[in-house]
Amino acid sequence: MAPDAAWPERGRIAVFRASMLGDTLCATPVLRALKSAWPRSELTLIGLAWAREFASRLPQVDRFRVFPGYPGLPESTPEISALPHFIEQMQRLRVDLLLQLHGSGRIVNPLLATFGARQLAGFVEADGFCADPALHIAWPTHGHEIERLLCLTDHLGVPRRGTRLDFPLNMADRAAALRLLPDIGNTPFACIHPGAQLASRRWPADRFAAVADALADRGLAIVLTGTVGEAGLTAQVAAQMRHGAIDLAGCTSLFTLGALIERCQLLVCNDTGVSHIAAALGTRSVIVGSSSEVERWAPLDHDRHRMLWRSPAGRPSDGPEGPDDACGRDLAASDVIDAAIALARPPPAR
Repeated sequence: MAPDAAWPERGRIAVFRASMLGDTLCATPVLRALKSAWPRSELTLIGLAWAREFASRLPQVDRFRVFPGYPGLPESTPEISALPHFIEQMQRLRVDLLLQLHGSGRIVNPLLATFGARQLAGFVEADGFCADPALHIAWPTHGHEIERLLCLTDHLGVPRRGTRLDFPLNMADRAAALRLLPDIGNTPFACIHPGAQLASRRWPADRFAAVADALADRGLAIVLTGTVGEAGLTAQVAAQMRHGAIDLAGCTSLFTLGALIERCQLLVCNDTGVSHIAAALGTRSVIVGSSSEVERWAPLDHDRHRMLWRSPAGRPSDGPEGPDDACGRDLAASDVIDAAIALARPPPAR
C-alpha cells in the first residue's frame, strides 16, 4: 500500500527512530531506500541527542530533530517539560509522510499522531492504536531487525537499496585514530571492547583477557576500547592479561572508534553498538551474544562475523518473563578464542 498519489515529489518525509547506536544503524537501509525513491524530498530523522552528528554525516538525511524522550521508553530519561514545544515544532514542519520505526508502536503511536503529519505509516500491535491502518503493518516478531524495518517500506511500495549499514567516516577520523597508535606501526592489531550499556550484557573481564592473550600469542597487538565510564572495565582486562595492551578507553570519539575498528584485523565485543559498526565497515568480528534475540541482532554476514552464545543450564533463552539477557555468561573463553583465531587469520593470497 503506497502513500496516496497526491503525495508531492518535493514532499517532507520524517522518520522516528529515537534509539541507541545499534538500533539506529539498523535503520539506515530504510533511510537509503526512502531517499532513493524520493530524492527531491526533504528527509528528517527524529532521534536522540547522541545521533545528531551521525545524522549530519548521512547523505540521505537533510534535517535532524532531537527527541526529548517519552514516558515508558527506556532509551533516555524523558524531558517532560520539553514535549509540548517539541510537538509544536513537529507540527510546524508540516510533514507529508511520517514513518514510525520505533518497534511495535504500543507506546509511541498515539504520540506520533499528534505531530500533524498528513500521512502516518508504521508498525502496530494487534488491537493497538494507529492513525492510518492502511499504512501500518503488524510488528514482525521474528527475523533480523534490518529485515523487520524494511517490511514497512516494502508495504509502502518503496524499492529496497540493499541491507548494508551506513557508518560514514572521513579522513580526520582516520588521522585521529592513527595518532592514538604511535607505537604499533604496521603491526596488525585486534580491538577488544569489553563494555556494554547494560551490565547483564558484559562478558566477564577475565575471559576477554584470555581471548586478548590468545590473539597476542599469534602476533596481534591488542587495543582495548571503551567509553570514559568503561575505563575501569578495560583496566581490569589489561590487569589480567599476560601481554601488554594499549588502553584507549575514554580516548576516542564515536567516529575515531569507528576508524580504529575499520583499521583493526578483528573486533571482539559484546552484543552492543560497536558490533554494528564492525558490520557496517566490513571488519571481521566475534560477538558474545547476551540476549536470546540472536536472530534479530547478529550481523547478516555470518562468514565475516560470528555471534556466540550459550543459554544458562536449565533456563530457557526466552521465558515467560521475557528474553534472558544472560546467554553469554556460560560461554567459555575457549569457544571465543577458537572463533577469534579462525577469523583473525589473514585471507588466502589470491
